[in-house]
Amino acid sequence: MPAPKPRPNRRPAPNPIRVGAYLTLARIDRPVGTLLLLWPTLAALWAASGSIPSPLLIAVFALGTFFMRSAGCVVNDLADKDIDGHVSRTKDRPLVNGDISVKQAQIFLLLLLALAAITLLFLNHLTRLLSLVGLLLAMTYPLFKRWTYLPQVPLGAAFSWGLVMAFAAVQNTVPSQAWLLFIGSLFWIVAYDTLYAMIDRDDDILIGVKSTAILFGNGDRFMVGMMQAIALFIFYLFGEQMEYSLFYKMALFAIAGLFIYQQRIIVDREPAACFEAFRNNQWVGFMLFLGVAFELHFGPMLEAAG
Repeated sequence: MPAPKPRPNRRPAPNPIRVGAYLTLARIDRPVGTLLLLWPTLAALWAASGSIPSPLLIAVFALGTFFMRSAGCVVNDLADKDIDGHVSRTKDRPLVNGDISVKQAQIFLLLLLALAAITLLFLNHLTRLLSLVGLLLAMTYPLFKRWTYLPQVPLGAAFSWGLVMAFAAVQNTVPSQAWLLFIGSLFWIVAYDTLYAMIDRDDDILIGVKSTAILFGNGDRFMVGMMQAIALFIFYLFGEQMEYSLFYKMALFAIAGLFIYQQRIIVDREPAACFEAFRNNQWVGFMLFLGVAFELHFGPMLEAAG
């Protein structure tokens, strides 16, 4: 009887790539964060151009916003991998539950940064230099949660830096109007990220993570309202410098209404209400963009008719 043929060694099948886990890591399944970045950036791009920007610039800034927001989320999760498991809202993130390893996350981060870098090839030298500042802000923001109660400030600067870059990309300079818009955006972002921090305040206090929500304490709603009012006033000053009129001011009225709505729903500081108020800010950004776009497209016709 012939001897049985040896069975070939079979390597175990590699674990499949968990696409869903990477989508979660980069928050691609939660587009609100991207929209919070995108609408103000597009508003700055339209304002800097004085009309509809070139399709290339629109595509470059839209993709750059997407890649950098995703990269920022990965950096945040890498920095917080040892504390996210102690926070109820973040305990199931991919780096905490083991769906993605630290090395895999680091490789994914490099891929996102490389894709963002490719978009810079289509921009001028000044914008590329400014992008280095934006990268530094995005990469170091999570560390401020350990050092200071104001991590929302560097986050606001990182999120607002695209507005400065938009002006540089179009005009090859950064005029005073760009810095005014940057400052207004900074106050607005600190306000809405404070709303976000209010969701995790109890957990953050227990594990020693710092935030403006903890710093402000019972004065959180007042401070958020003050920053919203300052942001709205600076947006108004920006419109005055740009000589915008009816359509832009109508957008500012709409933004004021959204801020009032947010204040009303967070009266009891319920986490779900604070999250809804945070999410509502995507419409603030959309109104800002709409105000600039309508002003540029329809404002001259209104003036001519008058």
